[in-house]
Amino acid sequence: MNNCGCQPLATTNAERKILKIALTLNVLMFIVGLVAGIVAQSTGLIADSFDMLADASAYTIALLAINRSFKFKAKAATISGGVLLILGASLLIEALRRVWVGSFPESSTMIIIASISLIVNTIVLRLLGRFRKGEAHLRATWIFTRADVVANISVIVSGILVAALDSRFPDLIIGFAIGLYIIKEAFEILNDARKGDSSATFH
Repeated sequence: MNNCGCQPLATTNAERKILKIALTLNVLMFIVGLVAGIVAQSTGLIADSFDMLADASAYTIALLAINRSFKFKAKAATISGGVLLILGASLLIEALRRVWVGSFPESSTMIIIASISLIVNTIVLRLLGRFRKGEAHLRATWIFTRADVVANISVIVSGILVAALDSRFPDLIIGFAIGLYIIKEAFEILNDARKGDSSATFH
């Protein structure tokens, strides 16, 4: 049987448009979040920006996978999950490093940047809603963005706690927690990819 994974032209054009919008927004917010995180010495913001970078990689891979074979799509999702797993582990290491060397996060910057990111990710999540039950490579984009929304809210809460408690530990804890959450999402994507690859062998 044909396993090209081909879709009607109108459908693929719509997917490309949504993914390109999501990709552009996430690249911009990755740059903004990373710079702000470094300046504000916030592990949470840096973690949030890495999550944006992971999203951008997922959108890029999904764009490349449109109208390709089921096997290619499963491999694309596997790559996305692998990238996310590496980023999650890196965040855990960075959070532990900052516990050791110290940091002085700026709560106001954390709250403002994370709030902007939350607005952007909420818009993108709505755009990607049609992919929630889609093929592995498209579902991966929705999972990535859902993780971002959770991360944004977490950073806002940690910024409030940093200010209220005059302590850097809420930022470190949230940064570490986001790293763990990203790793969980990575395994979810890899599991979806494995299922997709298995089903592709029967097409």
